[in-house]
Amino acid sequence: MRLHWIAWYRYSLAAIAVILFMFIVSAPGMMITVSAAQTESHQTQATTEPRNLTIILERVYLDGEISQEVVYETCYSMENFWAKYDQWQLMDTDESTMVFRKQVDDISPLLKANGFFGITEGGVLTIFNGRPDQLRIIQSFFQIDIKKLESKKQEELMHGIPIKTKDRYVEVLETFKVYSIKKE
Repeated sequence: MRLHWIAWYRYSLAAIAVILFMFIVSAPGMMITVSAAQTESHQTQATTEPRNLTIILERVYLDGEISQEVVYETCYSMENFWAKYDQWQLMDTDESTMVFRKQVDDISPLLKANGFFGITEGGVLTIFNGRPDQLRIIQSFFQIDIKKLESKKQEELMHGIPIKTKDRYVEVLETFKVYSIKKE
């Protein structure tokens, strides 16, 4: 008897919910009916109209250099678009522009082409765009205790140590880190 009463209670709650739903949907101003043809037409229109996007690709290199590349793209399928940039991190977006960023495990093309490690007059290990005597500083690191340096290493820093690879970049930093002056 008790089970019969519980079943009757559940059916009546379901019936009340259906009646309330029908009442809400049929209320004036609340008509929300979309035909299958309208939905299909809207989906077809959305997929056939390409989007013209401006894509800004930012590459952040180990040496702190950030390069930007601007790409103009016509997007026919958002699925294919996202697959194309799945290795990038979306940083910013608006209606027609997207900014993506990627960390690059290498030194920048600028350093590879024209970067030199050197030392400033204050004894700071620095990367220069060109030889150190041209004083075009790209990045500074730490102050070196010049008195502890061998004369050969001092000479190398004065003339500039070319940076052609990531390995060379890391090697020079590690070599001179032991000569850095610790600030207390």
